[in-house]
Amino acid sequence: MSRPIRYELTDHQWKRLEGLLPGKASDPGRSGADNRAFVNGVLWVLRSGARWSDLPQRYGKYKTVHKRFTRWAAAGVWERVF
Repeated sequence: MSRPIRYELTDHQWKRLEGLLPGKASDPGRSGADNRAFVNGVLWVLRSGARWSDLPQRYGKYKTVHKRFTRWAAAGVWERVF
């Protein structure tokens, strides 16, 4: 078993979470193929205390991740998850 990357969701945590997020395969429109990377990026920023602009590239462009985070917050996605 490999050691998880710091601040990222384990496979077990992701399986519990992925059905609650918009953009899954059963939703119309674009699928959320990158939902896990996006959520891990958000967790990286929130847990590390770093600025969005310091987000590692493996999570995507920081402006895109921040914009999506803000849209999900306005839509109440994070409240449904928590």
